[in-house]
Amino acid sequence: MIVSAPAIIMSTDELLAMPNDGVQRWLIRGHLRELPMTVRNRWHSQIMMRIAQLLGNWLDKQPLPRGEIFGGEVGVRLRRNPDTTVGVDLIYISPQLAALDPDDTTLIDGAPILAVEILLSNDTLEQITEKVAEYLDAGVALVWIVNPHDRTVVVYRQGAEPEMFNVRQELSGDPHMPGLRIPVAQIFVR
Repeated sequence: MIVSAPAIIMSTDELLAMPNDGVQRWLIRGHLRELPMTVRNRWHSQIMMRIAQLLGNWLDKQPLPRGEIFGGEVGVRLRRNPDTTVGVDLIYISPQLAALDPDDTTLIDGAPILAVEILLSNDTLEQITEKVAEYLDAGVALVWIVNPHDRTVVVYRQGAEPEMFNVRQELSGDPHMPGLRIPVAQIFVR
């Protein structure tokens, strides 16, 4: 991982002004993180779409106003001054946050209720640990780290120990996403 000099603090606007040159970039408390752009393989894409479908099925049954689901490295500004701006595989945001973001926005500006990251072979423990800590510190209620290789999901919640779920178990969104129940095996259907 290439990290900018500690003294340089960037804003989200400066991040967004950088060239689209095949480098994946995000900010952690104003500090630039850069990696070569990773190509999502078909399993990553399939799992992301499967989770989006399962979340969408749940969302369709919720009363109005509903939150929204976004996927595909959606840009999220988790905090300001200094900014933390990341790309997330999938998120669910509350109806209140959805109402605050105008339709022409580039980023979701605030903490989602759920952040889902699907591991790739080149993800490092350091990267994932840093992102999870930032998500929780910014107020994300649930973080799911999906491991396609082991067919597991590690769930992080604020103020709680992480929990690992396998294909014989079920994920729950309670109390933040009432009624959400997803058998882990349904995520890894091929």
